[in-house]
Amino acid sequence: MTPQIPGSLTQRVPVADGVRLSAAVLGSGPAVVLLHGFPQTHLMWRLVAPALATDHTVICPDLRGYGDSDAPPADGPDTYSARTMAADVVALARELGHERFALVGHDRGALVAIRAGLDHPDVVTHLGSLDVLPTLDSWDILHGLQAAVAWHLYLMAQPPGLPEAMITATADQFFGSFLDAWGAGGLFPDDVRAEYLRASRERVPSIVADYRASAGIDVDHDRADRDAGRRLTMPVAVLQQDWGSALGFDAAALWGAWAPDLVHRTASAGHFMAEQDPALVVGTIRDLLTR
Repeated sequence: MTPQIPGSLTQRVPVADGVRLSAAVLGSGPAVVLLHGFPQTHLMWRLVAPALATDHTVICPDLRGYGDSDAPPADGPDTYSARTMAADVVALARELGHERFALVGHDRGALVAIRAGLDHPDVVTHLGSLDVLPTLDSWDILHGLQAAVAWHLYLMAQPPGLPEAMITATADQFFGSFLDAWGAGGLFPDDVRAEYLRASRERVPSIVADYRASAGIDVDHDRADRDAGRRLTMPVAVLQQDWGSALGFDAAALWGAWAPDLVHRTASAGHFMAEQDPALVVGTIRDLLTR
């Protein structure tokens, strides 16, 4: 049986141009949307969402091109841009009856959340990010041997064809390597790990298209916003590992340039912190929602 977020009801919701997102919904009250990272699905919130659902409507979608959401062909750079995915999230919440909502993302989902906050500041009331930097800053700090930690970014940035073929040929090994390298022994129950691998194996072209966009059109959008002085106007909370010290940059300062109302914290939990330390993540989100 496919694992589920306890107490949730899964819905398929139309968002744009025939695309439907699969979303687990639970609780009632003001809306909080939780966006998953790579190589995961909405299931990564299974230890966080029920705690928030005691007084909020919690919406956990699979992003466009991931999990059980639709994966349209990448017929242009916009199909899997963070801007398009952010618009999906706004449309999803609206279809579910929420014109405004808090938004929290991990990894790839956090990049979509940041873009939603920049593009839809009147809709996103609070913004949370787990263990990522804004796209433009990520590329700016990856130099020389430091870039080896993000080798997959460079692979999936290549023109269509070869990256998809290489990853498809070794899909479980490829996606499983990140679950192992970024996680901890025994972190994922067998059924959860199997679901992450199944979902990723079935979505190789769209996952690659998402990463390819973050090396192209997403950088263009970020740079245009930075040049125009656009910033995240809502309260922002960032929780991440202290990889700034290891790689020689000031993560809080980079985030502060985008978010004037910022609380930035480092955590000893690993990359998959919503599963490694769910109490910390729940507390961080609840603190954010009170601001």
